[in-house]
Amino acid sequence: MSKRKAPSSSSNPNYDLCEFLTELANYERNVSKNVYKYNAYRKAASSLSALPQRVKSGEEAKKLPGIGEKIAKKIDEFLETGKLRKLEEINKDENNIAINLLTRVSGIGPSKAKELVNSGVKTIEDLKQILERLTHHQRIGLKYFDDFEKRIPRHEIQSIEKLISETIGDKGYIVTICGSYRRAKETSGDIDVLITHANYTSTEKESKKKCTLLKDVVEMLEEKNLITDRISLGETKFMGVCQLPSNKELPHRRLDIRLVPHDQYYCAVLYFTGSDMFNKNMRAHALERKYTLNEYTLRRLNAQGNPGEVINVSSEEDIFKTLGLPYKDPKDRDS
Repeated sequence: MSKRKAPSSSSNPNYDLCEFLTELANYERNVSKNVYKYNAYRKAASSLSALPQRVKSGEEAKKLPGIGEKIAKKIDEFLETGKLRKLEEINKDENNIAINLLTRVSGIGPSKAKELVNSGVKTIEDLKQILERLTHHQRIGLKYFDDFEKRIPRHEIQSIEKLISETIGDKGYIVTICGSYRRAKETSGDIDVLITHANYTSTEKESKKKCTLLKDVVEMLEEKNLITDRISLGETKFMGVCQLPSNKELPHRRLDIRLVPHDQYYCAVLYFTGSDMFNKNMRAHALERKYTLNEYTLRRLNAQGNPGEVINVSSEEDIFKTLGLPYKDPKDRDS
C-alpha cells in the first residue's frame, strides 16, 4: 500500500500524526485514566509538532524526545496505511466516543463525562435537556460549545491584547498573554493572560488578603464589553468568556486571567508560556545546576538538597543567565 501523503497544513507538516497521537492521549485520559500513557502521547505529539519537516518513518521519529519503540511502530502503521487499528477499536465503542465528546465541553472532566454517559447522556443535544444537572461552568461551556471549538487566529488575540493593555496598562499593571500565542503560533485554543502590579508582592500578606486588583481588572474589561460572561472570579484567578466588542460576528472565546505577585511574575511568565516539554527540560537543567525552578520562584538548593535562597528575578533573561543557559526566544520553546 502506498504511503500516506503529508497533510496540507503548512505550519505543521506532521499535523495528522499529531492528531492521532492526541486522540490516543485523550482516550487514555478520559476513558482509561492512564496518566502515564496520556503524558507519553502528548509529549510525542509535541515533539512532532515542533519538527519543521515531514517525518518519513518511525525510525526517524525515534530520534525525537519522547518517542520510543511503541509509538514509533504506531507512526509506521499510520504512515503506511493512513489509519491505526487501536484507534479504530476505540472508536467502535460508542461510550468512548461519547465520553471524549462530552469532555470537550468546558467544565466537564472525564469523571463527570463518564457519569453522564452512564446515565444515558451521550450527545450535546442530550446535555441541553439536563441543564438543571449542570454547574454554572458547564452551562457556560455548553452555551458556547461551538465557539470554543474554533481556534483563535493570532491577529484576533493581538487585538484583545491591545484592548487589555490600553484599558489597564496606565494603571500600573503589566500584562502578558502566554501559551501558544506567546510562542508565536498562528492559532490558539484559548487566551491565557498573566497580570501583575508593583503594589502586589508575595511578601505583603496583609495587602494580599484584601487584594481587589484582579476584580478591578475584570470590572474594567466588562465595562469595555470585552468580557461577556464570568465562570469564576477569585482573588488571583478569573475564568470567563470574551468577545471583541468591535466585531460581534466573531466567536466568543475562553479567557483566563491570573494575578501573580510582582516578585514572582517572570517565573510565572516562563512557566505559562510553555511548552510543557520546554518547562520539563528547564526544571531538569535547574536541578543539575543545584537550583529548583517552578511557576513561583527560582531557588538555590542548600547542602541538604532542599530549596533555600530565593533568587531575585526581574526578567526571563535572569532565569536563563542564572542557570547558565543562552536566552531562548518564546517562539523557539516547543522542545
